[in-house]
Amino acid sequence: MVPKVFVTRRLPEPAMERLRAADVALDIWPEAGPPPYEVLLQRAAGVHGLLTLLTDRVDAPLLDAIGPQLRVISQMAVGVDNIDLDACTARGIPVGHTPGVLSDAVADLTIGLMIATARRFFEAAADMRAGRWGAWSPMGWVGPDLYGSTVGIVGLGRIGMAVARRLQGFGVTLLYHNRHRRPEAEATLAARYVSLPELLETSDFVSLHCPYTPETHHLIDAQALARMKPTAILINTARGGVVDQDALVDALRTGQIRAAGLDVFTPEPLPPDHPLLQLPNVTALPHIGSASIATRIRMAQMAVDNLLAGLEGRPLPHCANPHVGAS
Repeated sequence: MVPKVFVTRRLPEPAMERLRAADVALDIWPEAGPPPYEVLLQRAAGVHGLLTLLTDRVDAPLLDAIGPQLRVISQMAVGVDNIDLDACTARGIPVGHTPGVLSDAVADLTIGLMIATARRFFEAAADMRAGRWGAWSPMGWVGPDLYGSTVGIVGLGRIGMAVARRLQGFGVTLLYHNRHRRPEAEATLAARYVSLPELLETSDFVSLHCPYTPETHHLIDAQALARMKPTAILINTARGGVVDQDALVDALRTGQIRAAGLDVFTPEPLPPDHPLLQLPNVTALPHIGSASIATRIRMAQMAVDNLLAGLEGRPLPHCANPHVGAS
């Protein structure tokens, strides 16, 4: 019997070529946006493999609707917080993901966000396009320097380390907070381990790179923001839920912190009338941390690797619940 596969979005072409060449009955959601949950329930019913993105909710009711023949779920993302891993594990379904592949792309974007937010790129560009570029002014669109500043990294995993390496060229004082100390970072990058309160109180830039878990939900809340300098800039390329967005809006409106550079939000997509998008001291991007051509192709190829392995009963190359094994 030819296995059935539902893919919730069209992938980059090299991955699509592999899927079309595979011995599977392929069904691909044709629209740019995700399939509504009710549609996902219908289209995925009876499949043996499901390839998802972060915007697809995979929970117990969906797994029940798909049926016991499901062999594998493969997600084209590093995180799997949209997937009920416990429910998958209880049913013996391995869940694939794409770790490590996007570290460099997200790190590049993080440095770009730091500079763009501090130097007010978007604000200045909007003023220029709107005809508000007048005579040169000594204080026109000024902002703080990244060079020579103190940068605090929250979460020194793959992406945090990639950001730290890039910051070496900016002569920064590098602080970090992590669940565990990283002696290699301290030795090679002159990074200093500090408590989260100390990091917040002393950093000019606070950059978030921790995973989104129940422990990190709203890690940056009103109390955390109150600890930051009024001249500080918050950068978030991790997950929207790590930050209490209502508290962040208040902190930005009142000048409790200088600015924020954000690539992730709650919810996503963020409504265009959301208060964050009305603030001039917010640099906002639509979750494009991994949006380099090479990175997206590698992510898609890894997702296909996981999918085909699961369909064939082989261990997934990159499994988020590896103790399940192949079904």
